[in-house]
Parts: sequence; C-alpha cells; structure tokens
Amino acid sequence: MYCEELFLILLVLIVKNKNTSEKCTSLHHINVLEGEPFHLKPCDISPSSHKNEALTIKWSKMNTLHDRIELDTSSSPRITSQGYSLEFWPVQLDDEGTYFSQVGNDEQNWTLTVIKRNEHSCFSGKLVYSRKVESKKLLHIPCEDSYYQKLINSTSLYKNCKKISPLKKNADPGDQGYYSCVLSIHHNGKQYNLTKTFNITIVEGHNNIIPVLLGPKLEHTEVELGKDVELNCSALLNEHDKFYWNIIKNDSLYPNVHEDKNVTTWISDGKLHASKILRIEKVTEKNLNFSYNCAVVNTEATDTKSFILFRKEMADIPGHVFTSGIIVAIFTSVAVVCLVIMCVIYKVDLVLFYRHLVERDETLTDGKIYDAFVSYLKDCHQENGEEHTFAVQTLPRVLEKQFGYKLCIFERDVMPGGAVVDEVHSLIEKSRRLIIVLSKSYMTNESRFELESGLHKALVERKIKIIIIEFMPVSDLTLLPQSLKLLKSYRVLKWKTNESLSYNSRFWKNLLYLMPAKAKPDGGDSETLPVLSVP
Repeated sequence: MYCEELFLILLVLIVKNKNTSEKCTSLHHINVLEGEPFHLKPCDISPSSHKNEALTIKWSKMNTLHDRIELDTSSSPRITSQGYSLEFWPVQLDDEGTYFSQVGNDEQNWTLTVIKRNEHSCFSGKLVYSRKVESKKLLHIPCEDSYYQKLINSTSLYKNCKKISPLKKNADPGDQGYYSCVLSIHHNGKQYNLTKTFNITIVEGHNNIIPVLLGPKLEHTEVELGKDVELNCSALLNEHDKFYWNIIKNDSLYPNVHEDKNVTTWISDGKLHASKILRIEKVTEKNLNFSYNCAVVNTEATDTKSFILFRKEMADIPGHVFTSGIIVAIFTSVAVVCLVIMCVIYKVDLVLFYRHLVERDETLTDGKIYDAFVSYLKDCHQENGEEHTFAVQTLPRVLEKQFGYKLCIFERDVMPGGAVVDEVHSLIEKSRRLIIVLSKSYMTNESRFELESGLHKALVERKIKIIIIEFMPVSDLTLLPQSLKLLKSYRVLKWKTNESLSYNSRFWKNLLYLMPAKAKPDGGDSETLPVLSVP
C-alpha cells in the first residue's frame, strides 16, 4: 500500500512539473502587438518549488526608477494571474517594460516591447515569421495557438491583408506573400483577436548533382622537412554524399597523418560546397613522394583527387637583397649608437626641457619649506670673500629670482641668539637639498657640522640630497667623508668664473638638473646676461 501511494505522489509531481514547463515563455526579449491578448509564463521551475503546496507565484514590474513594484493581479480585470501565467486582456502600450516572476527560489525576467498597431495594415512588420517553402512541396499555414486553443472561437486567413480560404496545397512561385492568421478568442464576455503573420518565400527544389572534386586531379605540394602541412580537399556535392580522405586509420607507418573530422560547408551559386583538411605533423622523408587521396561518393558517381608531397628547394638569398640588408642594419646600428651618445651628452638639457614642457613641480606635496640649505664659510675674510659673496648673493640671485627656488642662507634666514646646532639641524630637516660651497678652508671650519648633519639625513633618513659646488680648486678631495661616495645624488660641480657667468652656462644647467623640478615664475625665462660682473 505504501509503494502504491508513493507511486501516485511521484506521478502527480511529474505531471505537475510537466504542466508548469509547457507553453512557457522562453524568450527574454519579446515583441507583442498592441490590443491583443498576451501571457508570460516562467520555464523550468525547479521541483523544490512544488514541495510546499501553499507556495504561490509573485509578479513584479520595474518602474522608471529601476525599482521593482509588485503587481496586484487580484484587483485588475485586465492584468490577471492564472496559475503560473500572467495574462494581459489585452496588452496596452503602457505595459511595456521589464517583468519578474518569483516562485520560491526560482526567479525569471522578461523585457516586453509593445508594438503600436498599424492602422493601414493588418499586421506589423516587426512581428513576422519568415518561412521558406520548396516549390511543389506542401504549403500549409498553421493557424493555431497552444496556450489559447480552448478559447478560440474561429480563425481567419489573410494573404497580403485580403481574406482567403484555408490553405493546404503544393507551393508554386505565385504563393509568395504575407499570410496572416487571425484567431478570435472569447474571454469574460469579450471578443479578442490574436494575429500571427508568416512571410512565405518559395524557393526552387534542390535536385541531385554529380559530385566533383575541385582543382586538378593530381596536385604536387612543396613542403619543408620538420614543418607541419595541411592538405585542403574541396568538392561540389549533395547534402548526403560521402566525403573523406582515403587513408588507413592508425597506420603505424604514418603516425603523423591525421584527418580532420570537421567539414567546412558553404553555398555558392545555389550549390553546396565542402572542404576537408588532412594534417601532416612534422613532415618526414616517409611522407615524401606518397599519394594522399581524397574522394567524394554517392550512388551515381565517384570522384577522387591525389596530393603528392615533395621537398622544397631552399633558394639562396639574392646578392642585392643581402647587401641591402647589411647596409640597412649598419645604418640602423649607427643611428641607434648616435642617438644613445646624444642622449648621454645632452642628458641634462633633455631633462630640463622635459621639466619645462610638462611644467613638472616636485615641491608641492613633500611638506618641505626650503628647496636647498646653503652651507658655506660664514667668516667673510679677504681670502674667502668671493666664496662668501657667491653663497649669499649669487646663488640667491639666480636660483630664487631667476628660477623661483627658495634657499635657506644662515646669515639671512637664521635669527641670532638661538642654539646654532639645533637651528641648523632643524633647517636642514626642512630643506630638499644641501648645497655645499666647497673651498680649501671649508673642511677646517665649523661648517663641517652642516655636512655631517646632511650626510646623516641623506644616508640614514634618506630625506635630503647633497650637491657640492667646488668654488675654489681643492687639491685633495679625500678629506671629504667617504660616506659621500655611497650617495647616488652625490656630484661635484666646478665653478669657473669665465665660463659660468651666463644663465645658460653648463654650470647652471647642471645645478638646475640636481635641484628639485619646479615650475618657473612668470618672467623667469633664461637669459644670456652675466650673473657676476667681470672685474
């Protein structure tokens, strides 16, 4: 008894699941004609949704704000819910939009486009099904609808919008045209029309042709040993003709020969063509001078074609081609070398030009106050007077007034009375570069503390870069700390009074290259005027 009850329950579930999948709406983008009945029904509802008999379907529609609004089908005489279907009696233009159905965990959606009815035609061109019928074959227009079949009262058939009798005949060229089925449906005391239109095209029937392989019956193919080759056999044939390569399957003598299972077909001049590939991987001596045969066969005829492989002769490169190639290679190499040399020689000019072109500024977001702290001999004696003037006057005049940098100069920017060591350490902390104006007396002066503090910032904290200007020739640079050699930014610029006066001189370009990139102020273009007057 228990087995019989289980069988009945299983049978009911199968029938119920079948009914929910029948006549469902599988398309997700649907066009429907205004004023006609229409329905939506989800497909493939999972069986888990039917375990609870009280489970119902919920319908919703997306509004203009892309929010889902649940449909109340119980209060609408026009849009109703029948089982798992959403029915429109009839559909109207404002029904256009995206609809959602939810049955348990199953959710599906459709986008509905409502086509406005053409008052001058019995059908809409956007709702036409195209069909091709062979001449002298049965022409039948199916005027039916499986969903509304029980509600159909009568059917009418129109050809090009003129009413005709039901059609079932052998097709001829005069039968081409638009056939419209109008199904009259009765629902709730009202009559509705449902239209289905077919565009019927009459085509000539295909008669069998004699199959033939295209091209010469014997084709020689040049190949290179060790390379792959494909032999392409093409044929004019009928749809059910046999088309194959005549090779022995699993031949141990030719394990590198494989027939492609895929056949490429196309229609040309109303006739069927096909091509089939034979692949030979890494051609060997055994594959040469051997006949590979292709065949096409039907009950009336057979045609074959042979391919023979032979080794391709390797031709020498012509002398003029070889000479031209060598010349081009030499000129290209020389041009590349010259370009590299020019880039190395004019590296500083190229970098400065690039900074000016893109108006690059590295000083905007690092939180520093000064672009450079200038370290120099503070005592202005006669023997180091020029060096002192260069540090406190010439450098600010060029870097600040001409190029917009902000320097920290001890005599000018440090308030007297403070702790010098702490003050210097703080100023270096606020600077992006440490410029050392080097002379014979520099290393024996108290300024050495500024160098050592800058080295600590550069090597340990990596917060500053050091620039050394050799103002007076120094006989022995080994007195400088060896740790300077560990800095990538370490570089010595030599001041030459006769050559470094112009703003465009190599000295000032090299100094600007080592300084942080900074946009020039207005009116700060380079000049050729001297910075220092010549005595």
